[in-house]
Amino acid sequence: MWLLIAFVAVPIIEIALFIQVGGLIGMWPTLAIVVLTAILGTSLMRAQGRMAMANLQRSFSELDDPTEPLAHGAMILISGVLLLTPGFFTDAMGFALLVPGIRTAVFRYLRQRIRVQSFTMGNTQMHSRPTDPNTIDGEFYEIDPENRATHRPSGWTKH
Repeated sequence: MWLLIAFVAVPIIEIALFIQVGGLIGMWPTLAIVVLTAILGTSLMRAQGRMAMANLQRSFSELDDPTEPLAHGAMILISGVLLLTPGFFTDAMGFALLVPGIRTAVFRYLRQRIRVQSFTMGNTQMHSRPTDPNTIDGEFYEIDPENRATHRPSGWTKH
């Protein structure tokens, strides 16, 4: 339902803004503003996108939760789409998503409504649930029988 409202309301808002701005400053200056905001927005989006990719790569290399860098990257991508769409309202929304503080606020709002229980990177699975303080994490390696030591057991273990 919200998507239908957005598909109807956004074009109506854009048409109304084009009529108002065009009536105030004229057709050519209005079109120039739309083209300039698309060019400026594209360059800002590229710079922000590079930083988002660097943060995402850092989170992968440090095996951190990549949720926030992925969300920032997605919002920057949406920002680029909004900035390339002709109109004043979509440009305002696109420029707003390029502001890191606004992206962080949107991410926090969405994070309250979405729960990630686990994610997997390669062979490592990360859980976001709290761990029991009595649990000890560790790693183990299974040794094949032919790779075992040649000396006899110490007697502490059964063979």
